[in-house]
Amino acid sequence: MEVKDTYKTLASPSTEILYKEKNSKFFGYAFPVNSEEEIKKHLEQLRKQHFGAVHFCYAFQLGTETLQFRANDDGEPSNSAGMPIYGQIQSFGLTNVLVVVVRFYGGVKLGVGGLISAYRTAAQMALSEAVIIEKTIDIHFSITFDYKNMNKVMRVIKEKNLNIVAQHMDESCQMELSTRKKNADMIFDIFSNLFEVDIQKV
Repeated sequence: MEVKDTYKTLASPSTEILYKEKNSKFFGYAFPVNSEEEIKKHLEQLRKQHFGAVHFCYAFQLGTETLQFRANDDGEPSNSAGMPIYGQIQSFGLTNVLVVVVRFYGGVKLGVGGLISAYRTAAQMALSEAVIIEKTIDIHFSITFDYKNMNKVMRVIKEKNLNIVAQHMDESCQMELSTRKKNADMIFDIFSNLFEVDIQKV
């Protein structure tokens, strides 16, 4: 069975989109994010930017192996905003992403069906504006060896196209390497079988 070791996310934040429905304005945004800290910062920034908006509804998904997600209606009727936004994250097949839709109330009630449709549309427009990229899920290793084995190690790194994340040269050499998940077991075996090279998963 082939290991799935890629995921789709955004290259950069999307440009702001505006969707109007019965005088209500819905501003849509999509951001690449890696942590809840980043999510908080984006939300704070938007609250400053759109002073006077009624609702800041959002959904996010984080993680590659185990997914973590949240959908927030921010005062709109239950499941009329956050979940439709999250549904768009799923239909675009994205992770490590935050989508926020900011609503300015226009004086006409839209009803739950109208809200679901408006939030879904604004989220879809925001994600359509964004540049979607595919990234690999990488596994990191730490290897330790003596200088005399440097050539052996470097040959494997070159042949197998490994990334050197960090290196520390002291009395012995230490390197942090990364490779795509589907190659991880093979790389681990190669280094484990190399004489005088110690390898551990990070």
